[in-house]
Amino acid sequence: MQLEQRIQESETRIFKAVFPNTTNHYDTLFGGMAMHLMDEVAFIAATRFSRKRCVTVSSDRIDFNKPIPAGTIVELIAKVVHVGNTSLKVLVEIFVEEMYSEGREKAITGTFTFVAVDEHKNPIKVL
Repeated sequence: MQLEQRIQESETRIFKAVFPNTTNHYDTLFGGMAMHLMDEVAFIAATRFSRKRCVTVSSDRIDFNKPIPAGTIVELIAKVVHVGNTSLKVLVEIFVEEMYSEGREKAITGTFTFVAVDEHKNPIKVL
C-alpha cells in the first residue's frame, strides 16, 4: 500500500458531546479532558496506520485557541503527518459546533508522537 493511501485510510474522527461533568469552573471543556481525548484519537490513528503496538512518547505544542462550552459537539480529527523509522507524528484538531445551529470552528490543535514497540516494549519499525 502506498504511504499516502495508508495515511488517508488511517485518518480517524471521533465526535463527542460536551457534558457538564467534563467542564471546568468556567463551564468550558477542561484542558486535561481535551488532551485525554486528543491522545486517544491520535493513538487510534497511529495504530490504524502502523497496525503495531504504539505508545505515546510526547505531545508537542497544544494550542487552545477557542474555549469549548458545555452543551456543544466536538469533532476530533487525527491524521498522520510524519513517519520516521520507529516513530510517527499525528496531528489532532478539535472542531466545536453548536448543537442547535449551523457553523463550526477549529478550537484546539496539537501533535502527538508515537513509537511502535514489540511485546517487550522495545522500539520496532513503524512499517
